[in-house]
Order: sequence, then C-alpha cells, then structure tokens
Amino acid sequence: MVPASNFFSTSVRSDLLSGASPLLESRYMAKAPMNEIRVWVKKQNHQSKPRGQNLWLVSSTPRHGQALLKMSKIDNNNAPWHRLKRASTPRKATVLAIGKAFPRQLIPQEYLVEGYIRDTKCQDVSIKEKLERLCKTTTVKTRYTVMCKEILDQYLELATEGSSTIRQGLGIASPAVVEMAFEASLACIKEWGRPATDITHIIYVSSSEIRLPGGDLYLASELGLRNDVSRVMLYFLGCYGGATGLRVAKDIAENNPGSRILLTTSETTILGFRPPNKARPYDLVGAALFGDGAAAVIIGTDPVTGKESPFMELSYAVQQFLPGTQSVIDGCLTEEGINFKLGRDLPQKIEDNIEEFCRKLMSKASLTDFNEMFWAVHPGGPAILNRLESTLKLNKGKLECSRKALKDFGNVSSNTIFYVMEYMREELKRGGGEEWGLALAFGPGITFEGILLRSL
Repeated sequence: MVPASNFFSTSVRSDLLSGASPLLESRYMAKAPMNEIRVWVKKQNHQSKPRGQNLWLVSSTPRHGQALLKMSKIDNNNAPWHRLKRASTPRKATVLAIGKAFPRQLIPQEYLVEGYIRDTKCQDVSIKEKLERLCKTTTVKTRYTVMCKEILDQYLELATEGSSTIRQGLGIASPAVVEMAFEASLACIKEWGRPATDITHIIYVSSSEIRLPGGDLYLASELGLRNDVSRVMLYFLGCYGGATGLRVAKDIAENNPGSRILLTTSETTILGFRPPNKARPYDLVGAALFGDGAAAVIIGTDPVTGKESPFMELSYAVQQFLPGTQSVIDGCLTEEGINFKLGRDLPQKIEDNIEEFCRKLMSKASLTDFNEMFWAVHPGGPAILNRLESTLKLNKGKLECSRKALKDFGNVSSNTIFYVMEYMREELKRGGGEEWGLALAFGPGITFEGILLRSL
C-alpha cells in the first residue's frame, strides 16, 4: 500500500509496538524470525526492501487458566484478599479460548496518506487534505493490511478509476481471508488445549468473500476437522457479524450438550480498494479507518475441569433492528468491488436507541448501574464511542478496551469485538473486578447486537 520507492520493509520487535501481543511463528513465515513483523517506515539509507510474499503472522495471549483474580477489597485486618475464578453456570455457553491473526503488512497511520495517494496516482490536493484530516480524527495508530506493493504491481487495474476489479479482488480476498482464519483458529485451538477433532461445529463469518463452496469448508479441511463437523456461514453482516456469531454459537452450544463450536471471523479491505473520487466520499473514510485481520473463539457449555479454562459466560443475547434506517449504512457489490455509503446520522441513531437496548439486556441479571459493569463495545469509530459514553454517563476508562483496539488495529469489521474482548480479559485479569458486562456491536440495518456477559 505504501510505495517501495519511499519506504522499505523491516523487522521490528513486536513488543515495541503499542498494544501488540506476543507473536507466534506461523508456517507462512518462511525464514522470518520469531517476534518480528513487517512494518513500513521512512527510508533512511537502509538496505532495500527484502523480497517475499505477503506472509502471515498470528498473535495470541498466554492462557491464564485457573489463576487467582486479585480483588481490590480488603478484609477487617486491612489485608488484601483473593478469590478463585467464578464457577460457570451449568448449561450456559462459555468462551473457552480466543485467538487472532493478521497479514504481515503493518501500516502506521502517519504514513497512510502519502502511500495511498501515490498508489492510486491521485492528483487532487483537496482529496489528500481531506484524507489527512480523517486520519487524525479516527484515533487509529496502526493497521494491518493484505494490500501491498506486490499486489498493486500485479493488478494495475486496482488503482485505475472505472476499472472492473471484482474478479481480481475476490481472487485475492478469498484465499487471504481463509489463511487468516486458519492462523487465528490455530492460535485459538492451541490455547484451548484440546485436539481440533473435538470441534463439533464451525461458524464462519466474513463480508470479504463470495464463492461456493464457502470459506467454511476450506477452513475445516485445512484444520483437519472431522468431515461430519456441522458448518454455518454468516456472510455480509458487516461490523456486527462477530457478535451475531457469538449469539448463534451460544444457541448451538446450549442446545447441543457436549458440543464445541469454533467461531471464526475474517475480513480484508481488498474489495473496497479503489482510487479516491469526490463522488464517493466514504471511500476516504474506509481508507482512514478500516483494517484487515481475523479472530477465532471456541464456545461450549459445562467446561471440562482441568482441561478447559473458560473466561467469559454468554448469559443472554439479543438482536434488534431500527425500523426505517436501512439506508443509513448501505453497501452493495459492483463491478468495481464493494461500495459503501454511511449516513452522517449514524452516531445519532445509535445514541437515541442505545440506553433502552442496554437496559433490556441488563434486566436479565437485575442490573441497573451502567458503571458497575465492564463494556466490550465494537469501535465503529470514535464518534460512536464518544456518543455512547456520554449518553450512558460512563466513567472515564469504561470504553478503554474498545479505544485501544481501535487504536491498534482500526475497525476490522466483524473481528474487532474479539480484539476488544481479549483486551477486556486481560483488564479483568489484572483486577477490574466487575462480574457482569455487555458486548455491543452495530451494523447495517441499523442492527444492534448485544450480549450480557459474565466474567469467570
């Protein structure tokens, strides 16, 4: 995405990047050493960019198993006390493991504008200035992307206005999203600690590919799952797809005792890549905000003691759409790829309806105080987070995990809720203490997805 003439690819310690998790070597890394990733930086008399394909890296956080959670309270002798993990509720779905994966190409936000404008051969100064303003307001610092110079050199039409690129885009995106889903699933299964053949169901979520058979079959085959694994595809749901996947996985788990569901989400922005055009202002929003990646979780009820380590319980889930708002988030496939239109009134629509929606979820556990809960909110953009925080009068820091995910990865559509949940797991592990929380996501419809969570 950034021209090789002005930047070069180098390896950097992953733990030096803000918010980065330890990186695990994948089978796609060739000779790349552990804990290194490909990142674009300004050229300063360094060697030329090393050759290679767009390789994959996968990241995961270590299992914390049955570790004690340190609480902030003290006993009558002013001594701190600890408690064991909360027991899961019988026959309630729990999250047993989580993993994520990204393309190797990491784009710092400060280099995005120059690279995008040059890659697309844009000569309009006003477009460049607008993109610069957007990049500053998104709060995004780094993003991963499948797009790279090798792809642009091979498919010149991707950067040519008016070219038919849907075939080329799908040809790139379809294998890419499966590879990312594969790596995220491997990380998740490794954390889970049981063989992949114990997976009984697979849910595959993506808005980045269209083919028959779908990515669910290719993923199941690559992972070596049983050929009688039950498969579900959830296509083109957009940003709420990950939360929908959790709701569907919950229903499957609670209605099939002993089942173990692998839920994976994978997205790339390849289908939306095109030169900027004043007639398509939302293209610049996409260029400034969205990133690529994958996530995976394993869901099941009644965790096996000593073999599984649940960290979150899916207590209650609900979906709701707002009548008459179909045009606020509008997307369609065209010969030039996927086109999106986003209404300026989206944050306001969410603000007007979010409190009632949250209270509906909270009532299932007789909860009334928004600030006595933890919050895992899909960060569609800073405006949505700001409106939600203001409307619900949330204490500062309640949406920190959402803001951190947005900063580190951008909006990665259906995946992002899981990046937030992973950060939330670590936050609660450090002593956040709240037992109950909400996972929220918003997307086309306007559709709200909500899950009442219980920390274990």
